[in-house]
Amino acid sequence: MNDIYNILQHYFGYSSFRPMQEDVIRRVMGGGDCLVLMPTGGGKSICYQVPALALEGTAVVVSPLISLMKDQVEALRANGIEAEALNSGNDFSRDTIIRRKLVSGQLKLLYVSPERLLSEIDYLLKQIPQISLFAIDEAHCISQWGHDFRPEYTQLAQLREAFPSVPMMALTATADKVTRTDIIKQLRLKGEVFISSFDRPNLSLSVKRGYSTAEKQRFILNFIKARPTEPGIVYCLSRKNTEAVSAMLQKHGVSTAPYHAGLSQHDRDTAQEQFKQDNVQVICATIAFGMGIDKSNVRWIIHYNMPKSIENFYQEIGRAGRDGAPADTVLFYSLQDVVQLSQFARESGQRDINLDKLHQMQQYAESQVCRRRILLNYFGELSDHDCGNCDVCENPPRRFDGTRLVQMALSAARRANEQIRTSTIIEILRGMNSGVVQRMHFDRLPTFGVGRDTSAQDWQDYLLQMLQLGYIEIAYDEHSRVVITPTGEDVLFGRRKAELAVIDRQQQATKKPRRRLGLEIPTITIPGMAPTAGTEDSRLFEALRQLRKRCADEEGFPPYIVFSDKVLHALATQKPTTLEAFGYIPGIGDHKRQKYGTRFLAVIQKFV
Repeated sequence: MNDIYNILQHYFGYSSFRPMQEDVIRRVMGGGDCLVLMPTGGGKSICYQVPALALEGTAVVVSPLISLMKDQVEALRANGIEAEALNSGNDFSRDTIIRRKLVSGQLKLLYVSPERLLSEIDYLLKQIPQISLFAIDEAHCISQWGHDFRPEYTQLAQLREAFPSVPMMALTATADKVTRTDIIKQLRLKGEVFISSFDRPNLSLSVKRGYSTAEKQRFILNFIKARPTEPGIVYCLSRKNTEAVSAMLQKHGVSTAPYHAGLSQHDRDTAQEQFKQDNVQVICATIAFGMGIDKSNVRWIIHYNMPKSIENFYQEIGRAGRDGAPADTVLFYSLQDVVQLSQFARESGQRDINLDKLHQMQQYAESQVCRRRILLNYFGELSDHDCGNCDVCENPPRRFDGTRLVQMALSAARRANEQIRTSTIIEILRGMNSGVVQRMHFDRLPTFGVGRDTSAQDWQDYLLQMLQLGYIEIAYDEHSRVVITPTGEDVLFGRRKAELAVIDRQQQATKKPRRRLGLEIPTITIPGMAPTAGTEDSRLFEALRQLRKRCADEEGFPPYIVFSDKVLHALATQKPTTLEAFGYIPGIGDHKRQKYGTRFLAVIQKFV
């Protein structure tokens, strides 16, 4: 087993494994199966890449996305490892070359789509001299309870029949208990379940409630301008919003591109490639469309709308900070999101399950306790302390006696026989002569105009809080009319008071991002020399970032495949001046030390 440490250091530049990685590797190298749950950026790929290099033969990795395979193969090659991918993106000549390499035993890892693998079980796979292991990545796609269910994944049990003695591991970042059980059953796994911590302490978590479209756009623009060199993703619920946000950012000089299923394959591929190469800073994407990239230097994620489940949300924010360096996440949340997503859930084939998942996502967004504790609890990981890196921990909400405001809104709903939507309640309270108000003569109600001193945006927020507090319900299957609950009746008739949270619309996005939180730069220890430490030089970091981009452009690689942001932060802090010291930076293996060391040291020398 000492070989696995040599492999880890030589190829990947790390001297120790993360928690649970070694246990998984030992299990697979001993011939056993396993299910591995690790968060995005938690090091799942090391769990099969290290044993693939240590064992005789070729490891076969099943992956659902062509772009993700491409990223993984490029990263392995950059570390001096022979790897290829078989999928529909290859032409005939490329496939022929890969087949020859496989049959001659030249490849240590083969990435393959599930569709392609199923068609090759009795053909190409049988011609490979020796298969060391099967790794099923994104294994939640196997289960009908998973959030990205793919029917072809359910047929992967054929691998067990065709290759009964080859160890198999299933890996995923997001699977609740029901999904885990289904994965084991579908793949006929006979082995252990390894569940790593789902905590990503380097991700800050923040929710912005009840913002208008203009407020959202202003916040996003200020947020990005405070991070002019940092790549990020804006997730939207609709194609229309994706296009609108992208156009708004472009208008203000931000390099961005839209990415959704309505675009041509060429346009999607171009946008994704430009983002990977750091030629485009921001991608605006629909939340239903997976990016499928392993870009480690995404520094922030913004959800323009609320996702439909915690699994979706966790997977999407997990695309930030994969290198372990600090990253920011912001979720916008509004009453309209709840209404629209509830409608989608009711019209889906799994109505009750999807409504329950949406309700749990809504509880996260509405929470007044540490958000990280809610996420961890959802995945079965109990936490007994607050994280200190979410908006609730940093700014506990202030409350006030909102009984009179709640009574106004409830009275408007009651006098309209509880047959109106929230938008009409606001029109009545604000004294707005809309078409509905005039047609239904709501301008004659005693409550017409009683709340004109409160803005429409604030009323929207207060109504959302009333929904959260259980004073009202929305009958989604009855044209989304507002219904007063028994608890709401008690407030309406003065039998109990109602506390509301103070609305804070301060634009905090202009604050400079905190770059040190969660980023640990280890002290370099070189045999025979005293340990070295230092303070990060921001100018050096930028110079190294520019050199990384030049190296990447020369080779046709994304910059993050040359070195991660975390490696650049370490170089800008430790400032090594010899090849030996350069190679002791975590994340720099022997191949990259020889390949890039001289060029990066030349830049560092200018700042020492």
